[in-house]
Amino acid sequence: MGKRMLIDATHSEESRVAILSQDRLEEFDFETTTKKQLKGNVYLAKIIRIEPSLQAAFVEFGGNRHGFLAFNEIHPHYYRVPVEDQQAILNQQKETAEQAEEVVEESLRDSEVETMGGEDVEEIQEHPQRRRSPRQYKIQEVIKRRQVVLVQVVKEERGGKGAALTTYLSLPGRYCVLMPNAERGGGISRKITNIADRKRLREIIESIKLPENMSLIIRTAGMARNKVEIKRDCDYLIRLWNDIREKTLHSIAPSLIYEEGNLIKRALRDYYTRDIDEVIIEGDEGYKEAKVFIRKLMPSHTKKIIEYKDEKIPLFNRYGAEKQIDAMHSPIVHLKAGGYIVFGTTEALVAIDVNSGRATRERHIEETAFKTNLEAAEEIARQLRLRDLAGLVVIDFIDMEEPRNIEAVERRLKDAMRHDRARVQVGKISPFGLLELSRQRLRPNIIESTSIPCTACHGSGMIRSVESSSLHILRAIEEEALQQKASSLVVHIPTPITLYLLNQKKKVLQELENKWNISIKFSQDDSLTPPDYRLECIPLRKEGHVIEKQKEERGTEIHHPPKETRKAMPARQHGRKGPPKSLHLKEEEARVPEVSSSEPQASPADRQVTSAPQRRRFRKYDRHHRSKQSTNVSAAETPSSASQDQKENPALPVKRDPSDPKNAKKNESANINVTANSHTKTTSSRKGWWQKLLD
Repeated sequence: MGKRMLIDATHSEESRVAILSQDRLEEFDFETTTKKQLKGNVYLAKIIRIEPSLQAAFVEFGGNRHGFLAFNEIHPHYYRVPVEDQQAILNQQKETAEQAEEVVEESLRDSEVETMGGEDVEEIQEHPQRRRSPRQYKIQEVIKRRQVVLVQVVKEERGGKGAALTTYLSLPGRYCVLMPNAERGGGISRKITNIADRKRLREIIESIKLPENMSLIIRTAGMARNKVEIKRDCDYLIRLWNDIREKTLHSIAPSLIYEEGNLIKRALRDYYTRDIDEVIIEGDEGYKEAKVFIRKLMPSHTKKIIEYKDEKIPLFNRYGAEKQIDAMHSPIVHLKAGGYIVFGTTEALVAIDVNSGRATRERHIEETAFKTNLEAAEEIARQLRLRDLAGLVVIDFIDMEEPRNIEAVERRLKDAMRHDRARVQVGKISPFGLLELSRQRLRPNIIESTSIPCTACHGSGMIRSVESSSLHILRAIEEEALQQKASSLVVHIPTPITLYLLNQKKKVLQELENKWNISIKFSQDDSLTPPDYRLECIPLRKEGHVIEKQKEERGTEIHHPPKETRKAMPARQHGRKGPPKSLHLKEEEARVPEVSSSEPQASPADRQVTSAPQRRRFRKYDRHHRSKQSTNVSAAETPSSASQDQKENPALPVKRDPSDPKNAKKNESANINVTANSHTKTTSSRKGWWQKLLD
């Protein structure tokens, strides 16, 4: 069996497509519901902001972020200029496009950089007709804010960047690509280099009558197709464009006008070729969808669509694709001869290192390096396709001395890159053994789509050592003691750092405590990762008030006491005057004034609460007794005795006549309890109950 396409559609959250050649994974693509592809979608959008410094506009189209629309990606039809100027711009673009199509692009053999590969649709989006204008217009002169435009996504959102947009639309089909608003005479994919084929296909394009202001490009898949097949594909795209226009007229910006097909449809349209013997699909819904789509696209190939029905062994495991897909998550790829390749992705570039490893079969070091580099060149081209690594790529080959060996490795890499769907520019190996290449980004790579940054190292790949973290925390403790004048510090740190500080830095901790007159305590918190820590400080002259403070460090947490906790704290802890937290009563505060001269008086020593059990018993008895006491003051108490008590203790409330209606409500709630408050100094008008407790 030669090549087969496997489609896994068993899970609704994720769809996967793999192409195997002799059970070797050659192409892989996947799509998840959480990160759907936006590329190729058409939106009715609104310009939000124009940035003259960038000569671009930011557009609201319905994505997570505003899209980026460069000035040279705006069609002249949207320019607010006279009609004559618009027509002049269109005519010049048409002349430039026709001249570019007359000659097949030649290989730049003498150049330092050679371009190869590339998808037909991607070539259209990079067409030079949009790279310059006949007049030096500025975007702020011809485009206005809140202007409505019809745009298409050409680059996905990535990181903090929004999607890249264009107003030059392109609708790809199986054999051709329709450009509904491009002034061109027609085109042919540059991958078709045979002069006879290009001449025949150009005659087919000229024989197809296209609506005005439309153009057509023949894709590589249509090289061996006749006029009937190409015209059928073209008619389908024209009907699709008419539907887009009709929906645009009845929509309000921002809104989605046309959505690119899902992964199954894109795979059958872009990946399927004549050399694929069968398409095996696992999943009922996916099989039905593929069957319907292939009937519209290529009715003669319907019989190649096969449903996988084995319930015991999954499809990808049956053909050995699952292990090869899992291996793509590893940065190391082993070669058959014993060498290995290491992939490292950074923000700036992708670094690839080639190592000989156990490849020691050759007699000479030059021959070993040459054989390993040749094998690595083919595997690197394959891994770049599978992982979809894009941008600037730097390959560090094993050093070679012979110029013919260096040229052979460069040639092997370029040949392996020619079948890449992405556009690739390959340089030459430098004297340092480095080769630079640039690869076009078609979609988010597998690592970006299936991974998240590590919560321990925050994406750096390394954490600070225990020794370094311990010294870092010691400096933070000293800085906090210097700034806050704290009386006590509680440091929450991981267990390894705690053990290191208590065993190796015990003397330093004692010196810090003596130097700053503070108490340092450690609390183990293994949820933190070095050098993260959490610091609690108890300032001087604010006993009982805990302030959780955190140094401004990466990965540390900042804690603020909740509002409920702050409200529950005594007033003195917030800096206001109020009762102290301590329940030790002073002698003059604990003394109960006489309510009746006939009552026996207790000595001051008996009336003073001195121990914690007594205080707890006092509070318990106080709460129990208050619930049973009457709310009215006894009528047996005479005004004379009340006046006498008032004179002896001015803090006592004045007795009022219960018959007075003004004081009726006050007497109903006159259950006055003893409170040990140095500010209000109120005592009870009842007598004897707590003296009896003390006695």
